[in-house]
This record gives sequence, structure tokens and C-alpha cells, in this order.
Amino acid sequence: MIRSLALTLAVALAPLAAHAQVKPAVSYVHAGRLIDTEAGKVLVNQLIRIEGERVAAVGSWTAAPNDGPLLDWSAYTVLPGLMDMHTHLVDEAQTENIAQPLLTTAAEQAYVGAAHARATLMAGFTSVRDVGTWRAFGDVALRDAIDKGLVPGPRMSVAGAYITTPGGGGEITGIAADVGIPPDMRRGVVEDVADTHRKAHALLVGGADFLKLIATGAVLTVGTEPGQLELSEDQIKAAVEAAAKRGTYATAHAHGAEGIKVAVLAGARSIEHGSLIDDEGIALMKARGAWLVADIYNGDFIDEVGTRNGWPAETLRKNTETTDAQRVGFAKAVKAGVKIAYGTDAGVYPHGQNARQLPYMVRYGMTPMQAIQSATTVSAALMGKSADVGALSPGRYADMIAVAGDPLADIATLSSVAKVMKGGVVVRE
Repeated sequence: MIRSLALTLAVALAPLAAHAQVKPAVSYVHAGRLIDTEAGKVLVNQLIRIEGERVAAVGSWTAAPNDGPLLDWSAYTVLPGLMDMHTHLVDEAQTENIAQPLLTTAAEQAYVGAAHARATLMAGFTSVRDVGTWRAFGDVALRDAIDKGLVPGPRMSVAGAYITTPGGGGEITGIAADVGIPPDMRRGVVEDVADTHRKAHALLVGGADFLKLIATGAVLTVGTEPGQLELSEDQIKAAVEAAAKRGTYATAHAHGAEGIKVAVLAGARSIEHGSLIDDEGIALMKARGAWLVADIYNGDFIDEVGTRNGWPAETLRKNTETTDAQRVGFAKAVKAGVKIAYGTDAGVYPHGQNARQLPYMVRYGMTPMQAIQSATTVSAALMGKSADVGALSPGRYADMIAVAGDPLADIATLSSVAKVMKGGVVVRE
């Protein structure tokens, strides 16, 4: 079975490998319209010079250059590769089966992650944060395989595993009491403050780029409630301190109003979901400079597909209780000027459909430019990678996409990407 999967994957990746072998030292892109995400404006008839993997210069088109190949994207709107700050590439897609994480081997899971990574890249998302996987360090392996050119995918920043309380939102729950959960699926389960610090350190040593804390219960984890605080402020502080010692940060899954405030006060860099945020929490996030990553499309998908496929009644109930509230809170956060990075929870719904959330962000208070910036410059700042990604300007990676039409007039245009380039290499044409 594994041999067959390997052969299939090799055949699928052959065209991309061919592109990688012929990348020129200098190349150019002629952009008909270029969205400058740093300045928040549109430039017309631009020439982008690429040297190696990075943008060397951007300026007005005058004539075709003669020192390197030219891609004619003059009929398209060009913008930086998009970024999704809340994905789960490595695991199987969410289903009605709460035991789903136990049904695949680590070897099979590697191929699942590779397929999801490719779908994400082909959709125009050239960078992602992967915010947790059931089997520890599967995301680290996928990140490294992409970086080595073994499989195509976005640039990944990964959490390694969930840091969660026993039986909490980051655990596999709801199965028979005498069914054992493999140790590598409980690598981040913490008992107290000292255990939190120790396991946070171990995840970072094991290759995690940042830490993901499950501060409250979860919509999709049976037996937990989104509004319930699960990790204490001292535990969150311990993880934040462990991350800071290694030059990185912690992000917190927090639906409930109390959990959001506790996590922000404890130093979490971003709040994931934020479904039940209140005015005090919004003001605190604004004052502390914390980012909000709210998956405001997801609720509709869970309601439709979950109802049709018989997902647990508890899950559907919790989804109903959080979906509208999350959108109200999101709109208030936009109005208050909270930093909002783009994050979808892809993996709950199919990978490669990451852009579906953009129209929701416009519907709930953002301008189209703000929504695009949330998926470019704002997300880059959240990861501390503004020097590398998020904009098409000298020094950044040559990660870019092209779409027909004008996404500032119709943001849904970004769901139909025509061209994708990553690091100066065209991976979709």
C-alpha cells in the first residue's frame, strides 16, 4: 500500500520537480495590476524583477527585459501569495467519526499531509501556520519535507502538538475508556505548571516553531465546552516563558470570554477563534497588541455538512452557540482596530478552499483591501516574518498569485487562482 502511494505521489509531483530544475537566476513578471499590500493601493502595468527566490525590484513597465525570461501576467491582477494562520494540514479531514485520528498509521498520515499541502499551495496560499496535529511532530516532518523540495506545499510554521489539559480540547475524547491513546498523541498533555513548562520546552526542542495552547474547551472535541477555561493563567505564562526563551511565542485556542482575557494577560501572541469575546476582551487585545485569528466561515460548513453527515449532536449544538456570536465579536474587533490575521481552520473543511472565508470578512466589517492585508501583511507580522513574506517588494520571497478580474471589486475572485509562484518558481500555470 505504501509503495503504491509513493508511486502515485512521485507521478503527481513530477511536473513540479521539473519546474524546480529549470529556475533561472533572473526572471521577470509583467503584472497588469499589482496590489501593493504594504501601501494598500493598486499599481498598474508593473515589472517585477526576480533574482533567485526573491524579488529584486518592482517598477513601471517600459519594455521587455533581455536578461531573463518574462512571464506575461499583464491580463491579471497580481498580489502576494496568500497566508492562512490556522490550518491543520497533517490530519485527516474532520468527519462524524470521533475516533478518526486513530484509524491511520504515521506513514499513511505523511501522504495525507502531502496531499493537503499541495492543495493549499495550488489554491494560492504560499505560507501557513499549522496550529496542531494529533500525532506529535507530523507537521514538523511535513514542513521539513517541503523545505527540502521533496513535496510541494506552502511555507509552514508549525506547533508540533497541542498543549492541553487531560481530557481537554486538544485530546482525543469520547471513545471507550479501555481504548488506549498512543503516547505520541498525548505529547502535549500537561498536568500542572511545571509539566507545562517542561513539555513546552520539549516541543520546541523537537522542532516546533511556536506553541499552541488549548486555553478553553472546543466545539469539535466531545466532552468539552467552548466557554470553559481549561489551562490556568500560570500554565499559559509558563508556556509563554518557555517560548520566549527560544525566541518565539505561544498562541491560544480560546473561545470563551474568560479564556481570551486570561490568555492575553498571560502573554499569548494571538487568540484563535475568539468566538465568545466580549467588549472587555476586545479592548484588552487592542491594548496589548494581540492578534485575533477568527474562523468565521467555518460555522456554516459545520452546520451544513455536519447536519447532513450526522456529526455528534453536541458538536452541532456548540457550533450553533458560537457561530453568530463569533461573527458579532469579529465585527466589533474590526471596528475597534484589533489586529486580525487570516485563519480558517482548514482541515475542518477541505484544504484548498482556504479563500472561502474572505467574503465573510468583508461581510462582517472589513474592506476588501483589509481582508487581503489580513491574509498577507498582517499574517506576516503575526509570524514575525514581514521581511520575507506578505508583500511584493525587494527582499521578500517571490511568492505571488495572479487572478482574473479585480479582487477589490469582488473578493470572491481569490477563490479562483489562475497562477501561483513560490520562491520564483511557477507551481501553477
